[in-house]
Amino acid sequence: MITGVDTSVLLDVVRADTSYGHTSARAFRRHLREGTIVASEVVWAELTSEFGGVTEMEMTMNDLGVVFDPMRRDAAAEAGRIFREYRRRGGPRERVIADFLVGAHALMQTDRLLTRDRGFYREYFEGLTVIAPE
Repeated sequence: MITGVDTSVLLDVVRADTSYGHTSARAFRRHLREGTIVASEVVWAELTSEFGGVTEMEMTMNDLGVVFDPMRRDAAAEAGRIFREYRRRGGPRERVIADFLVGAHALMQTDRLLTRDRGFYREYFEGLTVIAPE
């Protein structure tokens, strides 16, 4: 089983967030036992910006068992298609944003997505199994 992971969950875990750290860490460990946890290049980039440098971030991801999984071309195209639908429905953002790329990566390349932002992903990514830390 391949689980995509969103930036928010990984930051909860590495920062030991007082509000979400415990539930995110528990969910993370459970899904790691069930298979592989992967992070797209978007999540990788967001994480790198939160660490002192790429080496520190990559060492932390390696220690956690998170695998880098770049987005395929068809997943990138799906992000664009879903973003176009979002704009057609009146969505206010004019640029493709990270969440659409993360969602399309998870939809096309994983079995499920572990995220705290389940409402957004359920609304825009039909067929994606979205799991929230609980």
